[in-house]
Amino acid sequence: RPHRIVTAARTMAGLRALLALTLTAAAAAGGMHYKPHDPVFIISNKVGPFNNPSETYQYYSLPFCRTAGKQKRHHHELGEYLVGDRKITSPYQVSFLDNVQWFLLCEKTLQPDEVKSFADAIEDDYYFEMFLEDLPMWGYIGEVEGEDLLLGHLETARRYLYPHLHFSIGYNVDQIVSVNVSTNPQRKVDITDDLMETDVSFSYSVEWVPKPELTWENRMSRYHDSRFLPGTFEIHWLSIINSFVLVLLLTAFLTIILMRVLKNDFTRYMDVEEDEMGEEESGWKLIHGDVFRFPNQTNLFAALVGAGGQLCCTTFLLLLCAITGFFRPTKRGAILTAMIVLYALTSFIGGFTSARLYRQFGGLAWVWNTVMTAIIFPGPLGCIFMWVNTVAWSRSSTAALPWHTVMIIASLYMLVSFPLTIIGAIAGRNLATDFDAPCRTKKVLRQVPTDIPWYRQPMAQMFMAGFLPFSAIYIELHYIFASVWGHKIYTLFGILFIAFIMLFIVTSFITVALIYFQLAREDHRWWWRSFFSGGSTGFFIYAYSFFYFFQRSSMDGWLQSSFYFGYMAIISYAFFLMLGFVGFISSMVFVKHIYSVVKCD
Repeated sequence: RPHRIVTAARTMAGLRALLALTLTAAAAAGGMHYKPHDPVFIISNKVGPFNNPSETYQYYSLPFCRTAGKQKRHHHELGEYLVGDRKITSPYQVSFLDNVQWFLLCEKTLQPDEVKSFADAIEDDYYFEMFLEDLPMWGYIGEVEGEDLLLGHLETARRYLYPHLHFSIGYNVDQIVSVNVSTNPQRKVDITDDLMETDVSFSYSVEWVPKPELTWENRMSRYHDSRFLPGTFEIHWLSIINSFVLVLLLTAFLTIILMRVLKNDFTRYMDVEEDEMGEEESGWKLIHGDVFRFPNQTNLFAALVGAGGQLCCTTFLLLLCAITGFFRPTKRGAILTAMIVLYALTSFIGGFTSARLYRQFGGLAWVWNTVMTAIIFPGPLGCIFMWVNTVAWSRSSTAALPWHTVMIIASLYMLVSFPLTIIGAIAGRNLATDFDAPCRTKKVLRQVPTDIPWYRQPMAQMFMAGFLPFSAIYIELHYIFASVWGHKIYTLFGILFIAFIMLFIVTSFITVALIYFQLAREDHRWWWRSFFSGGSTGFFIYAYSFFYFFQRSSMDGWLQSSFYFGYMAIISYAFFLMLGFVGFISSMVFVKHIYSVVKCD
C-alpha cells in the first residue's frame, strides 16, 4: 500500500508539472543572455536515415567520440519524448564569441565492427541532429562516391566519413539567434574497407557571426525556408489566397443556387390551397412525416458526433493558442504536448454533446453511451500506438516511448479525460430537452425510391462531398506533410487557421447542398448520410498520404512505413470525425429551418 501511495503521488506530481509547464510556456520566451567567454553547450540528440524522419536512434549508437566518464543525459519534457528526442551532452567545448580555427576532439582507432556500423549508416544516408539553445542543426555523417544512380551500388564505390564539424553560430548582442553545422569534405576519411582498423581524428571549429537583423523571437523563421525542402513564403501565401478565392466562388455559387431553389419551393408550397395539399405535395415536403425519424444505431451515432465536436474544439483551441503565442509552437514537441492536454480538457464537450443528443434520441443506455464516447477515438489511437511502439522497441529506436511517458499519458486520460467525459455526459443528459422537430413523425415508415441514377447514389454523393473540401486544403496539406513527415519546421499557423476555416465552410455548404438534393428525391435518411458526407474528406486525406509516400517522399523501411501509415490512419480518422460533426450540425440546422418555414400537417 505505501508503494501504491508513492506511485500515485508521483503520477499526480507529473501531471501537475505537465499542466503547469503548458500553462506557463510563454513565460520562457526571453531567451538566455551571455557574457563573453561564457560556456555554450552543444547537445547531441539522435541519428537516422534522412529520408525516414521517424526512424531515429540514439546519437551514440554510432561510435562517435565520447567524454571521459558517463555521458550526462538531459532532462526531457513530454513533447521531446513524443518526437523521439534523447538529448545527451557532447564533448564539444564552445564559449561565447570565441572563434576556434581547429580543435582536436579525440583520436580514435575504429575497430572493424565500428567501421562497418559507420559504413552502413553512410550508405543509408544517415544524418545527425544536434541542438544549441533549442535551435536544431543537422548534418550528414559521410558520403558515398562512385555510386551509379541508375545501376545502384557498384564495387568501386567509396565510403567516406566526415570527422570534422564546423559550427557557425549567429548572435545578436548577447543572445544566440542562429546555428548551423557543416562538414569539411577535404578532411574526410576513407572507411570503405570495413575489415581492418581505421585511425580517425575527430575535430571541430567554431565561427561566431553577427546577426543584428535577426531577433531572438524570430530566430525560427529561417527554418521555414531551409534547404531541406524547397518553397518560399510568397508562394505559400499565393497558394492560400488562390484557395480562398476558389472557396468564396464555390460557396457563393452554392448559396445562390440553393437560395433560388428554396425560394421557388417555398413559393410553390405556400400557394397551394389546403384542400389541394395532399395532391400537390412532392419533393422534400412530401417526406415531412419521416424526415425527423431518428436514425439506426443512435448510441454509436451520438458517440461519433460527440467525439467530432470534441476534436473540433481541440483543433480550434490549439491553433488559437499557437497564433496568440500562448505556447511556443516551434519548441520541440510543444504542439503534441498542447494537443494531448487540450484533448483531455475538452473531454467535457465530447461527453456533453454525445449525451445530450443521445437523450434527445430517447436513448436509455446512457452509461454505455458515455463509455463509447470516451473510447471511440482514444481506442483506435491506442491500438495503433501499441503497434508502432512495439515495432520501434524491436529496432531500438528513440521513436519508442519509454514506459514512464506512456504512464503519464495513460494517467492523464484516466484521471482527467475520462472523468471529464463522465461529468459532461451527466450534464448533457440532465440539461437536454426533447428533440424540437417542426413536423410530427408518422408511425408507418415511408418507402425510399430505389430507381435513382448512379450520380445520386450514396457513394457518388460522398465522393463529391469529400473532394471539394479536400481541394480547398490540398496545397496547404503538402506543407503540413513536409513538416510532420520531414525535417521542416512549420511556422505559419495563421495560414493554417485560415485553411481550417475554409475547410469547415466548404464542408458545411457542400453537405447541406447534397442533403437538399437527397431530400428532394424523397429520401429521408439524412442523419448518417450527412455525417459520412461531411467526414468523407478524411478518406481523401488518407488516399493522399499514399500519393505523398510513394511520389513525394523517399521514405521506406518497415519502421517508417508503420509509423507513417498507422498515424496517418488516425489523423484521417480524426478529420472524418471533425468534418462529420460539421456536416451533421449544418445539415440539422438546415433541415429544421426548411421544414419550419412551410406548413406541414
